[in-house]
Amino acid sequence: MRRADRLFEIVQALRGGRLRTAAQLAEQLEVSRRTIYRDIVQLQATGVPIDGEAGTGYVLSSDYHIPPLTFTSEEVTALVFGARVVQAWGGERLGRAAAEALVKIQSVLPDHLRESIEGAAVYAPDIMIDPALRPDLDAWRNAVDGRRIASIAYESLDGEPSERNIRPLGLFFWGRVWTLLTWCELRRDFRSFRIDRIVNYRVSADTFRRTPGQELHDFLKRMDDCEDEVLSR
Repeated sequence: MRRADRLFEIVQALRGGRLRTAAQLAEQLEVSRRTIYRDIVQLQATGVPIDGEAGTGYVLSSDYHIPPLTFTSEEVTALVFGARVVQAWGGERLGRAAAEALVKIQSVLPDHLRESIEGAAVYAPDIMIDPALRPDLDAWRNAVDGRRIASIAYESLDGEPSERNIRPLGLFFWGRVWTLLTWCELRRDFRSFRIDRIVNYRVSADTFRRTPGQELHDFLKRMDDCEDEVLSR
């Protein structure tokens, strides 16, 4: 890694008021702590407001702004692919937002990278998604963001119907299939429902409060714990 790139990475690592030690920075950038100490001194000498000292850690002033980010060719390709996946498989509004984001990114890129957007040969065909699901994805994303109570009529894969009152917590894309993670009031536990199996739904204007043990991060922690348990066997 060039020194200029390393200095940039150090500033990036210290953004957001995060206290980082020289040992942490050295491990992240795969250099010695002595190199980090020298780099910090150089950054401070050029006016970058880094506070701290060796043995304690370093932090960047929260009011410091760095110039606009630049991207590598691979990063541009990754952004293009991500945007195309959203356009192909996401909701209508999110798809439009992805296209608009690419236009904004392209407008600030240098010429040699601007061509990378148009020439990125990575695609996400949309022929496998039912267009009728796109408005539903928008509606459920709004329900998740707004913490809106909802009710659904659902039909499982074996054809069994049920009605549930739910708290929408998150949307998960599994490749060709979207699921809605919820807290199910009937089961008093987390349940996931395939978007394409929801026969009918109503999103209320009423909101639900944050409840310990019933939030998205609680579900993710449970999944992590299950994975750790399986791997430890």
